[in-house]
Amino acid sequence: MMRQFELVERVKSYDPSADEDAINRAYVFAMKMHGSQLRASGDPYFSHPIEVAGILTKYRLDSASIITALLHDTIEDTPATLDDIERLFGREIGRLVDGVTKLNRIELQSDHAKQAENLRKLVLAMSEDIRVLLVKLADRMHNMRTLHYIKNPDKRRRIAMETMEIYAPLAERIGMQGIKMELEDLAFGELHPDARTSIVARLSFLREQGGDLIGRILEELRKILGEAGIAATVSGREKTPYSIWQKMQRKNVGFEQLSDIMAFRVAVNGIEDCYRALGVIHSKYPMVPNRFKDYISTPKPNGYRSLHTGVFGPERHRIEVQIRTTEMHEVAELGVAAHWKYKQDGGNLTDGRQYRWLRELLDILEHASNPEEFLEHTKLEMFSDQVFCFTPKGDLISLPRGACPVDFAYAVHSQVGDTCVGAKVNGRIMPLRTQLQNGDQVDIITSKAQTPNPTWERFVVTGKARARVRRYIRTQQRAQYTELGRAILVRAFRQESYDFTEKAVDGVLRIFKAPTVDDLLAMVGEGTLTAREVVSSIFPELKASRPDNVVALKMRGKSSSDKKDKGSAVPIKGLIPGMAMHFAGCCHPLPGDRIVGIVATGKGVTIHTIDCENLEQVVDQPERWLDLAWDDSDSNAHVGRIDLVVTNEPGAFGAISTVIAKNMGNITNLKITNRTTDFFEMIIDIEVRDVKHLTNVIAALRATPVINSVDRARN
Repeated sequence: MMRQFELVERVKSYDPSADEDAINRAYVFAMKMHGSQLRASGDPYFSHPIEVAGILTKYRLDSASIITALLHDTIEDTPATLDDIERLFGREIGRLVDGVTKLNRIELQSDHAKQAENLRKLVLAMSEDIRVLLVKLADRMHNMRTLHYIKNPDKRRRIAMETMEIYAPLAERIGMQGIKMELEDLAFGELHPDARTSIVARLSFLREQGGDLIGRILEELRKILGEAGIAATVSGREKTPYSIWQKMQRKNVGFEQLSDIMAFRVAVNGIEDCYRALGVIHSKYPMVPNRFKDYISTPKPNGYRSLHTGVFGPERHRIEVQIRTTEMHEVAELGVAAHWKYKQDGGNLTDGRQYRWLRELLDILEHASNPEEFLEHTKLEMFSDQVFCFTPKGDLISLPRGACPVDFAYAVHSQVGDTCVGAKVNGRIMPLRTQLQNGDQVDIITSKAQTPNPTWERFVVTGKARARVRRYIRTQQRAQYTELGRAILVRAFRQESYDFTEKAVDGVLRIFKAPTVDDLLAMVGEGTLTAREVVSSIFPELKASRPDNVVALKMRGKSSSDKKDKGSAVPIKGLIPGMAMHFAGCCHPLPGDRIVGIVATGKGVTIHTIDCENLEQVVDQPERWLDLAWDDSDSNAHVGRIDLVVTNEPGAFGAISTVIAKNMGNITNLKITNRTTDFFEMIIDIEVRDVKHLTNVIAALRATPVINSVDRARN
């Protein structure tokens, strides 16, 4: 455990003006408050805030952040109060400690609605003072390092999932690349221990076979740069097991097929030397096609600047080389801490261009209709790779990969997005659904008469664009659903020989938790409430005279869940009451997929995923389309289909079935589509809960040695 004087010396080494007295007082106060408390590891609890403070010193944070780290658990876990903190250390420290304490109470891996609401609180907290998030990230890093001491496996998995989905992406967004990589790898070890163990073992084997390969490559890189007269510091490392696994998943390849598992960094004195070093390396080693990225001329949104290239380096090994100045390297290593902006404005970073994403999250928070929608858009914003485009005036706009001109328009301004009618990309008129590429110049054409088009939701990808379009759709659809609900109820009343009146409906609003008559009519119109339920509540005698005829939507197919319970309903929002439905066999929709219904006369509704290729056949028949959604209460098993290429060897089928069963899947059908001496190609139908469950099964299968490739089957 770090001693008091060691912590002070660390801080003073990079910040001579640090408040030494306050750090000493905070150290002693926290030590006394935590007293004899113990961690799950059996260590004194006080060792935790000391480690958190130590992590922050590596990122050269100010003394207020270090003091906050020392005190961050005192309000929650000791007799200390916020008043005590403010009285002893001042209002700034009190505000920071209170902010971290509130974040400690947030459970992001709770039920969906609570998780979403808590994420809103997290975004608001870090927008007020980014140091709150920095302390929380250091806190999470130390907790992940000691996660194995927690005996409850479900709790470990919850913490690891929360780390992977929320905290690692946030660390990347604020440029804390080292924290992001460590958090990901620690969480990976908990979520996929077998896959990580396998990758670590294979890396160890390669080291034994190749000797000090990294050392030899470093020596050669230093030599060629020195001969060119370029003063450079060169370092190298193996990529982390998680980043290797990610690439295996993304490219659908095995470990043996990966070639660039080593990365090298070249730090030089100036920008001109960056491009000189790049030229020297490219003249010496063949460049890997499509692997060059210039983040110096077009920095990442978090301020990261560097040249990235892939080459066939010494001994013909494929390597990644990152070239940057020492100043850029400091920003890459320290992230937001390198800017020291919080010294000037109290930690509020929403004004800087590199933190535009945070302003956009706040904008999404304002326009999202509910916490769940905010959660969906926030995760999308945090996880996306970026493309960099330009306005006609040369302003840089960063967008998630796959973004289109409508996303670009909303990134410029909400009003520009709402009134967008067309776009010129590099001087040519292009469809609004065109995917933008790095370096595109985009000129948005607007019209005051234009309003958001509901079809945009099918192809926009940014959270801001989706939130704005959905908000408009909700406003328009509410009026349509209200009128449809009124027509349905009028007909239902007439069938029972009653006249429809709003006064009669007003009497049952409380039963259905509808604030107004229009709200209840809209619920009937969108299918979340049946006319029969309303009529039966108004006229109770109808319940006794005949059974409720609410239509249950049955799952059709040959899954074993059908045989067990043929009466189980498939809750789908937006389906027209009374209409038969079935799931399309081409795309096998699962809960979590964006779905639409296609109406066929005499056949009912066929449910497809929104990206199903067969929808192209009816794209010119909008009257047949129904906008549908899964109900979160659906607990049925659903059939997902996967394509596999499997090594033809004894035990292969057993290995596959074991992995699927271990991940709580159930094989309902298996078909071999092709067989050679070396491989089987097959299709397997698996019962799963939803898309996330199927994704986990596929991830586990990809880590299985006998499987060469596995993907979800489409069309």
